[in-house]
Amino acid sequence: MTSKSRWLVFLVSTPLVALIAIGGLLSAKAAPRTAADANEQAFSHLRVFEDVVSLIMSSYVEDANVDKVMDGAMRGLADSLDPMSAYLAPEEVLLAQNQAALPAGDVGLVVSRQFYLRVVGVRDGSPAARAGLRTNDYIRGIDNKPTREVSAFTGARLLRGVPGSKVELTVLRGNAVDPHVVTLVREAPTGANVTTTRMPAGVAVVRVTSFSEGTATVLGTAIDGLQKAGASGLVIDLRSTADGPIEEGIAAARLFVKTGILAILAERSQPQVKTAAVAGDGRVTLPVVLLVSNGTAGAAEVFSAALSGNQRADLVGEPTAGLVGAQRLVTLSEGSGLWMTFARYLAMDGESIHERGLRPTIAVESPSVAFDTVPPTTDDMLAKAIERLTASKTPRS
Repeated sequence: MTSKSRWLVFLVSTPLVALIAIGGLLSAKAAPRTAADANEQAFSHLRVFEDVVSLIMSSYVEDANVDKVMDGAMRGLADSLDPMSAYLAPEEVLLAQNQAALPAGDVGLVVSRQFYLRVVGVRDGSPAARAGLRTNDYIRGIDNKPTREVSAFTGARLLRGVPGSKVELTVLRGNAVDPHVVTLVREAPTGANVTTTRMPAGVAVVRVTSFSEGTATVLGTAIDGLQKAGASGLVIDLRSTADGPIEEGIAAARLFVKTGILAILAERSQPQVKTAAVAGDGRVTLPVVLLVSNGTAGAAEVFSAALSGNQRADLVGEPTAGLVGAQRLVTLSEGSGLWMTFARYLAMDGESIHERGLRPTIAVESPSVAFDTVPPTTDDMLAKAIERLTASKTPRS
C-alpha cells in the first residue's frame, strides 16, 4: 500500500473507529460477549475495511471521492443498527441540536427507514390520508430529492413546513417500477384524537388517532361517557396510530390496569426502569379488545403491551411496527453525528418490542389496496375484534 493510500485509510477509518467504539458503549442490540471478543471482532472488520479502501484508492477505474465513500460507509454502518438510527451529516446535526419547534404544518405521516423512507403511521383526516397513503408505502423522493440516503430523522423534518405550503412525494406501493407522484398541502393538525362509535349489543368502538399530549385524559373522559351510556365492552382501534410521546401511552394504560407493571425501559449496562400501576389506576373495568396493525407504533405499542401483558386486553390484527426505541445524538468529528437508539421498551415477558413488535392474539391481515382504487367497504379486522369481544362475558381487572 502506498503512503498516500495509508494516509487516506487513516482519515477514513478514524470516524469509523469512533462509531464502533460508541456502538460498543451504547448499542442495546449487541449480543452478550467478552470485551476482548468484541474488540477483536471490531478490528478484524477494520482490517477488511482498510483493504477495501486501499483497493478503491489504487484500482478503481477513476479517482474516488473520499468524502463520498466515507459518507456512504458511515450511513451503511448506522443503517445496519435499526430503522431509526442514522449517521447524520454536519448540517443534519445542526438540525438535531436546534431546539426550535418544528413548523406547524405537516402531512400526517410517521416514517421509518427501510431502503427508502417507509410509511409507518398515517393520521386520520390528514393530507396524506386523503391522498390514499397507507402503512408500508415507500417514499422514494421528497420534492425531487431521493430518499435513498435520507434518515428517518431528516425525512420527518423534510415533511414539515408552513401550513399551506406544498410538498411533492414520489410513492411506491407494491411495484417499484410504478411510482406515483402525490402533491400534499401541509396543514396544522386539527380534529379530535379520540372518537367513539356505538355498535349493536353494547359494543363501543374507540378510535385513537394519536397519543399526542392530553390524549389519555380525553380517552378517559370518552370512556366514562360510554360506560354511563351502558356500553358493555370496548374495541380500541390503534391501527396506523404511531405518533405521540411514550409517556402518553403509559398514562392511557393507567386507565385500564389496576395492578402490575405498565412499561419496562431497558438500556445497555443499566438497571431496567419499570413503571408500575399505582393506587387509583384501573378505573375502566369493561372488557377490551385492541385493534393493531403494522402501523401501530411508539406510544400505541407501549399501551398495547401494557394491556395485553397484564391480561387486560386481547390484540386483533397484524404484528405491530416494533418502533419503541429512545434515540439521542452523539456528535463526532468534523461536525457529523450518530443519531442512535440507546434504550428500548420491553414487553411484560421481557422480550424487546423494538424491532420485533407485538404479535396479535388473533391475526387478521389488512386488505391490499392498489393506488387510485376504492378501499373495501367491509372491515374484517373490526368484525373479528367485535366477535372476540362479545365472546368475553365478564370484565377483567
